[in-house]
Amino acid sequence: MRDDSLIRRPPDPDRPRRYHIKTWGCQMNVHDSEKIAGRLEDRGYRRADDEHDADVILLNTCSIREKAEDKVYDELGRLRRLKESRAGLVVGVCGCVAQQEGERILERAPHVDAVLGPRAGGTLGDLLDRIDRGDSGGRVGGRAIADTALRRDSIDFPFERIRRDGLDARKAYVTVVEGCNHRCTYCIVPTTRGREVCRSSGEILREVAFLAAKSVIEIEFLGQTVNAYRDPEGRTLADLLRGAANVPGVRRVRFTTSHPAQMTPELISAMAETAPVTSPYLHLPVQSGSSRVLAEMKRGYDREGYLRRIAALRERLPGLCLGTDVIVGYPTETEADFRETLSLLEAVEFDTCFSFAYSPRPGTAAAAIDDPVPLAQKLERLARLQELQKGIQFRRAQRWVGSAVEVLIEGASRRQDREWTGRTPENRVVNFAGHGSVGQLQWVRVVRASAFSLRGEPCTPGESS
Repeated sequence: MRDDSLIRRPPDPDRPRRYHIKTWGCQMNVHDSEKIAGRLEDRGYRRADDEHDADVILLNTCSIREKAEDKVYDELGRLRRLKESRAGLVVGVCGCVAQQEGERILERAPHVDAVLGPRAGGTLGDLLDRIDRGDSGGRVGGRAIADTALRRDSIDFPFERIRRDGLDARKAYVTVVEGCNHRCTYCIVPTTRGREVCRSSGEILREVAFLAAKSVIEIEFLGQTVNAYRDPEGRTLADLLRGAANVPGVRRVRFTTSHPAQMTPELISAMAETAPVTSPYLHLPVQSGSSRVLAEMKRGYDREGYLRRIAALRERLPGLCLGTDVIVGYPTETEADFRETLSLLEAVEFDTCFSFAYSPRPGTAAAAIDDPVPLAQKLERLARLQELQKGIQFRRAQRWVGSAVEVLIEGASRRQDREWTGRTPENRVVNFAGHGSVGQLQWVRVVRASAFSLRGEPCTPGESS
């Protein structure tokens, strides 16, 4: 059978140019793609839902896990065939793998036209100018663009021009700080995102007001270490929470991702003072329950220090739900170290936990450590941890049964027809049948709870059984 998508077609000068962005990774990457889309739409491009209808295809990549670059090269191999069939098609790689690999991408995938790090979005205009001049594939003399300079391009992008996919859902991301000054031994973020750069609090709050005027009711402040935020006037994340909570129309404020060492008493107080607008959910990665391993990771706190912060949070915010990240099988992790991680999960009882087997990232300090922990043992420990955490989550979820919760509808349920899915202020996923629409706030009475989501039915505010 003939594949019509591979028929070589000349560009149509009367057809608006189109772009397609494929995004991997965290909220920061998703928001970066919204900024890239804004740059493209400024130049008259329209979004293509199908890559076969696009004139520009961009891969916005994440390098936090091992072999992330292999996935990118696999995707580029597939796109090479499409590019060979499409005159003038431009293919670019953006984001953290672009920063990590740089010109190696052009050597391994010579059909790529541009490699742009997460702080080099401004170079995209140069590429588009080349296209406008009629240079094939955006190239001059066969030379592609490779820009991995760590500028302020991403953080300084005008917020009015961001192409926000979440507006229909009445929620939006707002960047407050880019980069990270920590030097955790396993983490590649300081290499791919650079050192911390903070926006001014005035600009951030103007963006919040701009979004509220567009009927956005949920704001999520973003940063690789969001609670490290401090603007040139000395204002902190605590000040941002207080400012955002006073913006008319804003119903929910979240922030991610926080570092335990910067979970200050002032920030905890601000969360309590601005409740319930500041959502009673905090993601606070612990990574390990062993003080010895935490010291080797250079995390800047020990087990006891982390538990003290949890106690302080729960004293001021009794209904707080907690999430965390855990790395299993860090080099030199012993069985005793691992058991300390299990016991910390039992002590804290997190509502959510993202857990991973350690994987070395290029250029990090941990990648140079001899790793005596076999992969099979890492995976066995990971399975034990996940089984324990699943039981904890299931038990904690049962306390919601019979209660009424306010859900912001995010979309149709993926598992059931004629059902909606959304989140509570505590970041709990709720599925329910009934009338609704994306972006609507709906009260739901919880009738069932699993380890990963709640199930309910529409009800009136405050109704519970």
